[in-house]
Amino acid sequence: MQQQAFTGVMSPVLTPFDKDLRPDGRKLAQFCKSLLQEGCTALSPFGTNSEANSMSVEERIELLEQIVASGVDARKLMPGTGSCALTDAVRATKHAVEKGCGGVLLLPPFYYKNMSDEGFYRFFAEVIERVGDARLKVYLYHIPPQTIQGLSHDLIERLIKAYPKAVVGIKDSSGDWKNTEAMLKRFPGFGIFAGSEDFLLANMRSGGVGCITATGNVNARMIRRLFDGWQKPDADRLQAEISAIRKTIQRHPMIPSMKSLRAAWTGDAQWLNVRPPFLPLTMEQGKALAADVAKLGLKAPELVPAE
Repeated sequence: MQQQAFTGVMSPVLTPFDKDLRPDGRKLAQFCKSLLQEGCTALSPFGTNSEANSMSVEERIELLEQIVASGVDARKLMPGTGSCALTDAVRATKHAVEKGCGGVLLLPPFYYKNMSDEGFYRFFAEVIERVGDARLKVYLYHIPPQTIQGLSHDLIERLIKAYPKAVVGIKDSSGDWKNTEAMLKRFPGFGIFAGSEDFLLANMRSGGVGCITATGNVNARMIRRLFDGWQKPDADRLQAEISAIRKTIQRHPMIPSMKSLRAAWTGDAQWLNVRPPFLPLTMEQGKALAADVAKLGLKAPELVPAE
């Protein structure tokens, strides 16, 4: 296996929308810079918590242009490029490679159900072949709570064997540690990210490379502390602390909850905006949530000056 381009704590970046629910590229680019200052080692814009599946491929391409143009290092970006439409997935993936992104996070086509491994294999193979660029690094996205059908271990093995230089890792958002553990044993050297910080310590102890987690949008500092110190004696305590914070945030739907926290911390009500079918929390709910997580040690981040 190749040396991993990505390790550590990654965030599927929240997408800010204006009052007309148009993506705000300027604010998104600044937020990406803030997350890197707060402790994220890299970023995954257009993931699940980015509301990516509520955006067109044109919107995602334009936003990626703005993020890179703002000065964010494209090598630290793993944009989500998956789509049910093969041509959209190819277009978004090719664009990410051309912009110099370190990798892409690729969902399976999720609308049709009861598909075979062969059908999924052909989808991923078509994307890789049509992009046709040696720079392409694919991180598979296993998230059966959303897609219903996940990625079997046999399919993963087949893709690794067929495209060893392109298929280099996976995000396991199954919520099932036994599945992650089984992948770690079967695919040593593969870049396996836990899809939640709840499993970060176990993942690192078993040979994983980190986590790509929703709450990296609001708690990167504490999660990064655990990643950096997972071999230290207090690692189990740190794991319990960040898991307690996540549990509190999950009292409401995750995307509106995290946006409400950013709104409460910044005083910027624009952060409350979400695209339907999501519904926003109120500023008051955000302030109450901020007070609850503050009791657990999570407060508004104090940013260090950009280098």
